[in-house]
Amino acid sequence: MATELSKQDITILDILQKDASKTSTEIAETLNMSQSPCWRRINRIEQAGFVRKKVALLDREKLGMELVVFTTVNLTTVGRQYLEDFEDAVRTLPEVIECYTMTGVWDYMLKVVAKDIRHYEVFVRERLLSLPMVGETHSHIAVTEIKNTTELPLDTQL
Repeated sequence: MATELSKQDITILDILQKDASKTSTEIAETLNMSQSPCWRRINRIEQAGFVRKKVALLDREKLGMELVVFTTVNLTTVGRQYLEDFEDAVRTLPEVIECYTMTGVWDYMLKVVAKDIRHYEVFVRERLLSLPMVGETHSHIAVTEIKNTTELPLDTQL
């Protein structure tokens, strides 16, 4: 799919992923092109689905969410219905900000944010472990955040 994008398209995507509030005029100036063709390029890229959505990235610590925990989960029984039920349930848990199926020992890896360790404990006991298909969980508490970005490595596509 990346082959459908020109070098200029990738540069536009890189600008947008760093700051989606940039106007087409500002992007055009950066690329040394006129505004209308730039706007058309941006629109085409968005219509093609390369931009899923534009959001504001919030500061979780300023909002009082001090704790990040990577929680591994094994289900009691693996079967299509159990998987779908678990995935549907996880989508409703606001503390879970990412969820992945895994290869190897664990069925799932969750990235969970919480106010503090007590909030996380309540989340695990009352929400996660109350799901009938959850058999085992392990918590891995993040101590220091070294890197946290939403930017994809687009320079490798050029």
